Amino acid sequence: MAGLKELKTRIASVKSTQKITSAMKMVAASRLRRAQEAAEAARPYAARMARMIGSIVTGASTDGAPALLAGTGKDDIHLLIPVTSDRGLCGGFNASIIRETRRRIKALEDDGKTVKLLCVGRKSRDILRREHGDKMVETFTGIGRSVVQLDEAQMVAAEVRRLLGEGEFDVCTVIFNRFVSAMTQVVTPQQLIPVLLDENEPAEEEAPDGPQASYEYEPSEADILDNLLPANLDVQIFRALLESAASEHGARMTAMDNATRNAGDMIDDLTMTFNRTRQARITSELIEIISGAEAV
Repeated sequence: MAGLKELKTRIASVKSTQKITSAMKMVAASRLRRAQEAAEAARPYAARMARMIGSIVTGASTDGAPALLAGTGKDDIHLLIPVTSDRGLCGGFNASIIRETRRRIKALEDDGKTVKLLCVGRKSRDILRREHGDKMVETFTGIGRSVVQLDEAQMVAAEVRRLLGEGEFDVCTVIFNRFVSAMTQVVTPQQLIPVLLDENEPAEEEAPDGPQASYEYEPSEADILDNLLPANLDVQIFRALLESAASEHGARMTAMDNATRNAGDMIDDLTMTFNRTRQARITSELIEIISGAEAV
């Protein structure tokens, strides 16, 4: 059984840890609201952008379509973009992204595909580098230290466009945590290139019966897509970063809340053990004193 001094030292240590986790919880909670509002505000914009591209593509010819829209025409090299955080202490936030990335790497390699990684976040870089370091082509860290900025998303998108222009990949998929609540984040893979319209997005309105209107585009569909597709890539990556930031703060707030509660339970258990040990020692000393007095 631990001595009184060891128990007292351990109680003081757990109390210090509890103060730290409580402070981290409050910081995460203060950042969560702003990150959540930004993520929710970006969702309709990103959905409308994808819907606009779908509307143009429906009436346009696919011959000679830009690479950002149709890809390279092959399916041999896949670029995965796992979006994680730079720091830990956020529950299973990073682990879920790493697990999904590993699963996809294995599935693609089993199909004979080549996989490359563009890591966003220090955690994905450090963990995946151990077994997939040869697949990494670029890493971005320090994104969204205070709040995610559009120019940070544009920096990632510019690297994706550069790799596409050099023929480094055929299909690009970003893997991020979509924010649902502070306790729930959903791992979401989204194919960026070739553009894959999300069939789960709710339709803006039901298509009317009868003949449909025919649209003429000025300038041509190709000119519109040349300007719209790079902006769409920026927006979709920006949305993924915003969703990931909100999910990170929510996961960290929940994890630190659980840690604070667990520390409180541990302090109660250690205090009870300390009191019992002290009571047993006092009782033992009293018995020795009484036994000595009776012997005299």
